[in-house]
Amino acid sequence: MSRENRLVYSTDRGRVKEEPSQESRRSGDGIVRIQRESKGRKGKGVTCVRGLPGSDADLKLLLADMKKRCGCGGTVKDGVIEIQGDKRSEIKALLEARDFRVKLAGG
Repeated sequence: MSRENRLVYSTDRGRVKEEPSQESRRSGDGIVRIQRESKGRKGKGVTCVRGLPGSDADLKLLLADMKKRCGCGGTVKDGVIEIQGDKRSEIKALLEARDFRVKLAGG
């Protein structure tokens, strides 16, 4: 969509927000990568899951199952699931049971 055709404000509806399309997320190479990160979190480690297909609503449903399985908190940010703590083995077992190709990334 070019910038000239983009509607920003309408007198009927007020400010117009664009809805991001579900196809905007890249599907990747079909491998789900699980990585532990602590950078920018004051030393607190989280497990990040990248490369999952689907919309944010699908990721939130999967996140709920992960949080129940791991017994900890988590969130979805920009298509990446973040689970508190180092829960790579539990998440890997859960995703492999759902027929995802999983790879442990990082050190």
